[in-house]
Amino acid sequence: MICVGMAAALVGCAPKEEQTVEQTQSKEEFKYLVDEFADLRIMRYQIPDWDQLTLQQKSYIYYLGEAAKCGRDILADQNFKYNLTVRKTIEAVLNSYQGDRECEDFQKGSDTNLLPLNEGETVDDFIAFLTPVVFDKELYKMRRSSEEDIIANSAVNFYEGDINKGEVEAFYNKMREPNDATPISYGLNSKLVKKDGQLYEDVYKADGLYGEAITAIIGWLQKANEVAENDSQRKYTQKLIDYYTTGDLKTWDEYNIAWVQDSVSHIDFVNGFIEDYGDPMGMKATWEAIVDYKDLEATVRSNTISENAQWFEDHSPVDPRFKKEVCKGVSAKSIIVTTLGGDCFPSPPIGINLPNADWIRKDYGSKSVTITNLMEAYDKAADECPRSALKEFAYSQEEVDLCKKYGSDADVVHTNLHECLGHGSGKLLPGTQPGALKEFSSTLEEARADLFGLYFLAEPRMVELGVMPDAEAYKAEYCSYIRNGMMSQLARVELGKDVTEAHMQNRKLISEWCYEHGKDANVIEKKVENGKTYFVINDFEALRGLFGELLAEIQRIKSEGDYAAGKAIVEKYAVKVDPELHKEVKERYNALGLKPYGGFINPEIVPVVENGEVVDYKVEYPSDFVEQHLKYGKEYSFLKASH
Repeated sequence: MICVGMAAALVGCAPKEEQTVEQTQSKEEFKYLVDEFADLRIMRYQIPDWDQLTLQQKSYIYYLGEAAKCGRDILADQNFKYNLTVRKTIEAVLNSYQGDRECEDFQKGSDTNLLPLNEGETVDDFIAFLTPVVFDKELYKMRRSSEEDIIANSAVNFYEGDINKGEVEAFYNKMREPNDATPISYGLNSKLVKKDGQLYEDVYKADGLYGEAITAIIGWLQKANEVAENDSQRKYTQKLIDYYTTGDLKTWDEYNIAWVQDSVSHIDFVNGFIEDYGDPMGMKATWEAIVDYKDLEATVRSNTISENAQWFEDHSPVDPRFKKEVCKGVSAKSIIVTTLGGDCFPSPPIGINLPNADWIRKDYGSKSVTITNLMEAYDKAADECPRSALKEFAYSQEEVDLCKKYGSDADVVHTNLHECLGHGSGKLLPGTQPGALKEFSSTLEEARADLFGLYFLAEPRMVELGVMPDAEAYKAEYCSYIRNGMMSQLARVELGKDVTEAHMQNRKLISEWCYEHGKDANVIEKKVENGKTYFVINDFEALRGLFGELLAEIQRIKSEGDYAAGKAIVEKYAVKVDPELHKEVKERYNALGLKPYGGFINPEIVPVVENGEVVDYKVEYPSDFVEQHLKYGKEYSFLKASH
């Protein structure tokens, strides 16, 4: 939860004496890592080749970027029902306090006129309400084990009223049409509400829930359409506008079909209620946005992978019943991001594969992207930090050297395989419902895509295609993946807690499963030296075989909709944490002074006006994370806080 989780950090972080805005730094001069606080390291990313774009293209990106900023209130409210209240309170404190911002009293000062008070409410009443909201962690529970009701025990704001898991399933099962070959994404864009004993959907649309923010998004999309590159962009953007206006999920599918068929445009964007990782039921989507354009040089590698999609599908180690006979419309590219918004901001993905609907992927294909300027920013920021998690958790200098030599390239290729082919591989058997795996679908889907990439990363054909530098390079990713899945990612998890985030569960599932199933052959060995634990790969070829075995099983689970098997494998390998190992990892990580999470500051795209007309757009690079969020709070706040 972005707002609630960062409340103390934002209030306690003193702004810099002067906010720097850099406009024309070269890559050699540019500073990527700009701040650290709480458990976050704050980075910046560059927008290369900006001056090679035309004025029309820059205008298009600018308007899309404004649309990408307009949904931040939506995401905040979706994550927790009091998020907007907390965030607006923090903003009131930071915007109004005039005293010494470095002293303890800073946390007590604010202009009470700026607080989001309900009508007739006193400041004392408001503080009495807000205190447990900020400090009672039981209010912030995300998904817990299936031994408890995952709706009743979740703090996400997709459900309102006394609703349990069984009621949610029954409500949507009544809607679904058996054997529907083109099912809509039921529940994707709505809150499920129980009132007077009756369930109904409160739909996200212009005249419905989140209407004020959605209307602002529509306005910027309409402006963008006036300067679009081509008719294809105008067609699918209008479909998106129609969807936002009506909330009709069939229109959402029509938009996705039109969007995925555009492989020509230089500029692209994602904007909508898309990923369902935050919903314990794996149905309802958070709002997100990204604006980007092609990285032409890096796209050559992505195209090479996507052009060979059928070969990879045919040689996948899964049961032939679950393979696609024909891989349609798999388009891949590397992109340069210009603006991040919603659930992609401040912590974005480094790769994307959309649309999510399996039948659209099957019939029309998918778009897969790797975000090169963000991956570069992560690498450069790591180089700027003198402390190294690699040296701490890698067993030997040989492993460190291997990862330094090949790690960056191998990671990029794994991301390409994951996004370009992994998510789009395989098929559902006739009669299998897309949501059959329910609350375990996100974890299993990410594991399936990761395993596809891991298995083929070591394929000799990758070197033949010129995608991997040599036959040893894949080993760097194998070492990094097992090290992260078994140990280092635990630094992000609070002591005593389970692993709950889908991507982290996926990595833990794969690593733990391979460790257990390779024990007899000592494929992965646990070593303890000087009180420190390490996991060492002894047989890379055998590990690849284990990746293939697990891929085959998880593909079977998805293709057959085997909920019981999916539940069993996730709960056995992906959730529970060894408390002693967890404590050790936290202590070792904390001793390095490293921050387990990363967040970005967006560049600012600023119109250049002469004689009342926009003649260009320049890029500025602010370096103050808090100031950017305060700016966004003033300029892109459309929803009222309530409590």
